[in-house]
Amino acid sequence: MESSDLRIFQMVAREGTITKAAQKLGYVQSNVTARIRGLEQELGTSLFLRHNRGMTLSASGKTLLTYADKIIGLLEEASQALTSSDEPNGPLSIGSTQTAAAVRLPTLLSSYYGQHPKVLLSLTTGHSQSLMEKVLQYELDGAFIGCECDHQELQSFPVFNEELVIISHPSVSSIEEAMTRPILVYSMGCSYRAVLEKWLQASGTAYPTIMEFGTLEAIIGGVSAGLGISLMPRIVVVKQEAEGTLRSHPIPVSLKHMKTNFITRRDSFVSSALYAFIETLPRVAADQD
Repeated sequence: MESSDLRIFQMVAREGTITKAAQKLGYVQSNVTARIRGLEQELGTSLFLRHNRGMTLSASGKTLLTYADKIIGLLEEASQALTSSDEPNGPLSIGSTQTAAAVRLPTLLSSYYGQHPKVLLSLTTGHSQSLMEKVLQYELDGAFIGCECDHQELQSFPVFNEELVIISHPSVSSIEEAMTRPILVYSMGCSYRAVLEKWLQASGTAYPTIMEFGTLEAIIGGVSAGLGISLMPRIVVVKQEAEGTLRSHPIPVSLKHMKTNFITRRDSFVSSALYAFIETLPRVAADQD
């Protein structure tokens, strides 16, 4: 089993089709198909279930993907370790929730890049759970998440303190009235959604009307239009509240505070770029709090 075969297998698993995987890898489809079949013959098992819409992992494929992610991640990490220098340089892939990316990271990333212009920064946004998974699979060097992290393979430390508030259209005058409105949230895996649903259920609203949106801007726009309510860090909507397009409502003290944590793998090689990034966090966090 060669590492190149594992890279092809990993890409097909992620993309779900030979065509998309071949495009991402820059290979012809017949080559990708042959390599997957060769890998299945070598292992004596089917790695994918083929169907009209593409390919999904079989039970054996899921097992192999777990190892493939680790092996490829370690190979890339070894390459980083051997080419690393004291001066921060090279790629640095950071993940973040949309809320942190919108209001917390612009200053941080600008400050970091100003000091270390040889680093090739990239930012990926997503929900906390998906970001944790990407760090575990070596797809990200680190990520900002909006929840506690107790995974044994990850380490985390708090960076920003967030005050959470319910936001509504300005015409909604009380928290009791807000509780009767639909809730606008991200898809499952969002830590703010989990807090909001927990609070509503504890308040007796067991089955609220839920509307899912894909972006922070869409949620804020929907709330501003009177479509429903949502839960956000206060810092995200300071401008809208000052302009009178939104109203914020406090929630119980037991739920109103949440920390944005930065996570990395415990066993990963810390490149000079990542080390410098981590060193930047306390200073920028202090300036923003």
